[in-house]
Amino acid sequence: MAIKTYKPTTPGRRNMTNVDLDTVTAKKPVKSLVYIRKQNSGRNNQGRITTRHRGGGARRFIRIVNFTLAEGTTATVEHIEYDPGRSARIARIKDQEGKLHYIIATNGMVQGQTISVGPESPIENANRLQLKDIPVGSVIHAIEMTPGKGAQLVRGAGASAQLMAKEDEYVQVKLPSGEVRLIHATCSASIGSVGNEQHQNVKIGKAGRNRRKGIRPSVRGVVMNAADHPHGGGDGGRHGMGKDPRTPWGQKTLGFKTRRRKSSNKFIVRSRHAAKRK
Repeated sequence: MAIKTYKPTTPGRRNMTNVDLDTVTAKKPVKSLVYIRKQNSGRNNQGRITTRHRGGGARRFIRIVNFTLAEGTTATVEHIEYDPGRSARIARIKDQEGKLHYIIATNGMVQGQTISVGPESPIENANRLQLKDIPVGSVIHAIEMTPGKGAQLVRGAGASAQLMAKEDEYVQVKLPSGEVRLIHATCSASIGSVGNEQHQNVKIGKAGRNRRKGIRPSVRGVVMNAADHPHGGGDGGRHGMGKDPRTPWGQKTLGFKTRRRKSSNKFIVRSRHAAKRK
């Protein structure tokens, strides 16, 4: 999978790149595994904007990905497909009962590959096992945080985690952020790393491409009036920022901790900020 460049026929095309879709083997998805994602333009049920700079964009037919494959499942990869709702590619698989599912496609996955779920599964690419059955040092992805809930961690393109150690009922997993976290040993994970690793190297190239993704323009606070933003005001220079950058509502934005889920701190063995403090 490589990065595709374009001829500089226009200023927007000059710096635009995209991921080559040479690994995608099917253009049309399974209709029963698709739903249309409604565009809320960043607004809640009262019509108030809760996420800024959202709106418009092309209609997206999101694929329903199965993150909770049942134990004992044996399936064959039929196609590698594109999903507009995520950065990773997805794989269409058919299980032993003839049912179709979508899963996250791993790096190196090909058509005709057989995958299995359960403790008897071999330690091979895309197979899914409980963490207690995976050897220490293995590269994994699509990790559960609660047994049976389904994969929640490490699902983005090119992402991977590593199983570091096993301690009684828990295992230590090093996440892509650098955080080392305790996860229950009965949680499941898939072997290998997520595919489409070149996604991070894509250059948007022009503003219109972001608009089609539903991302609206943002305006810097320093060019606003003082009444509109803490950074605003002044005679055209950066005079309104003050000592520290803040949001439009006055909350600090650099170094200010906003984490509220203190209950899960006990599962963090090594913070993702530990390397930055040295």
